[in-house]
Amino acid sequence: MEETHVLFGKYEMGRLLGKGTFAKVYYGKQLTTGESVAIKVVSKDLVKKKGMMEQIQREISVMRLVRHPNIVELKEVMATKTKIFFVMEYVRGGELFAKVYRGKLKEGAARKYFQQLMSAVDFCHSRGVSHRDLKPENLLLDENEDLKISDFGLSTLPEQLLKDGLLHTQCGTPAYVAPEVLRKKGYDGSKADIWSCGVVLYVLLAGFLTLSR
Repeated sequence: MEETHVLFGKYEMGRLLGKGTFAKVYYGKQLTTGESVAIKVVSKDLVKKKGMMEQIQREISVMRLVRHPNIVELKEVMATKTKIFFVMEYVRGGELFAKVYRGKLKEGAARKYFQQLMSAVDFCHSRGVSHRDLKPENLLLDENEDLKISDFGLSTLPEQLLKDGLLHTQCGTPAYVAPEVLRKKGYDGSKADIWSCGVVLYVLLAGFLTLSR
């Protein structure tokens, strides 16, 4: 029998969906409505030890700011002395990466996902938010096959711009990162996101990331 426990008297936490360096994500259910949710559990001690608390707080601020049909919704944030809980929309379809892994997409499907991606990215940019880690693994699909951007852990807000109006932190996934991000001379986060979107489109249509030599 699957082990569950109740969180704050509101959510039933069940099976592990995935885990990263600082967090584990569990399937959950809202007790009063029966709504499925995903609950990301972050260890405060680990985050403090790595000096990442500011980044976690920024991720919360960003997700509250970017409410859009093609972005995973943050429903609420709760905390205990040792843990932070992100209660998020549960996206049933898994990663877009899983579809690409099986081979290139038909042009119509790739167009639909790319249009939804650009709609969400444009909305983020209109709010001054740069995602900075756009890749198929961070693009989820819901039960209607609609795209949802997830993982805003590397995202930025306008207050992170230096006096030159640019970002200077090297981050993201190498294959999807714009060249200027790696040059250590500052970059426009919005333009860097658009570069990553272009690489995503290439991968959707080609079914692979790089040409074999």
